[in-house]
Amino acid sequence: MPHILGPIESEPFRLTLNTDGKQHTVENTLAVATFGIGLAAFILGFFVSAHLIASSLGLIGFGGGLYAQYISVTTPQRVLIIMGIVASFVGTALGIAHGGFSFS
Repeated sequence: MPHILGPIESEPFRLTLNTDGKQHTVENTLAVATFGIGLAAFILGFFVSAHLIASSLGLIGFGGGLYAQYISVTTPQRVLIIMGIVASFVGTALGIAHGGFSFS
């Protein structure tokens, strides 16, 4: 019962997308790109004057996110991708609500 005598020493917390111990550069890049594009579409969707950019980025993030989800390997990648897909969808919806793909 050594755990009763003191705290258990464990590895320090590290944020990583490679929980299986292998490097997945393509999958990680797509996961981070999907999240970044989705976040940009989400933020730009709140500005009426940026409706074209928000709608376009949202569609790119949504389509790219679906492909990234298809080839993803680890659970943290999938979590980041889903957050990006949802943000892309909301950004697209807000962009379409503010004028969509029109240039005016």
